[in-house]
Amino acid sequence: MNPAVLSNLSYGMYAIGSSCDGNPNACIANSVVQVSSRSPEKVLVALTKDTHSCKAIKASGLFTISVLSTDTPASVIGALGLVSGEHTDKLRNIRHKVLTEGVPVIKENTCCWFLCKVIATMDLGHEVVFAAEITAGSDVSIGTPMTYAYYRSEMHGLSPKGSPTYIPPENTFDRSSGESFVCSVCGYVYKDPNFSFEELQDNWTCPVCKMPKKAFVRRT
Repeated sequence: MNPAVLSNLSYGMYAIGSSCDGNPNACIANSVVQVSSRSPEKVLVALTKDTHSCKAIKASGLFTISVLSTDTPASVIGALGLVSGEHTDKLRNIRHKVLTEGVPVIKENTCCWFLCKVIATMDLGHEVVFAAEITAGSDVSIGTPMTYAYYRSEMHGLSPKGSPTYIPPENTFDRSSGESFVCSVCGYVYKDPNFSFEELQDNWTCPVCKMPKKAFVRRT
């Protein structure tokens, strides 16, 4: 089976907030599922096991879900999804608030948020699935929720290596032209029929992960 076919499954785009030793942190996830509408409502969230966020949630038993909208900047997704928060303050340049429980909620054009308490975990080897009750959250939703399909087609974003939905960049290159310039960090493919990659200014950065132009490689 071609793993790229799995991209036809429906996903959303979410920022998962956590806290470790009093330091708020967040990561990007697209595997969030509501499994119960009875109070308290319940959700499942899948995270890669060896990430800082996963370890923090295991330790505290709390996390937040911020639902990203189609207006959420790509730079926010890159900052939260492509760098580990273990030794970096990923929220330094991102608008957010910290709840009294110590976990953050992202405010960068997000639709809504939920505070969740872990009630069970399932170890799947490379991933961990958290089952949680929603204990608090937004009263209203604003904007249009971003889907993973929108992230891929409109923002040309890909999942980082190690994520549950990661597909190797070589399987996703646009080969319609003779060459492609691909970000070696996040897999974003630059394609503009009116403006070649060579014509971009030296200070141009990847619209998804903000890596410099020199991080791109030519693929033919």
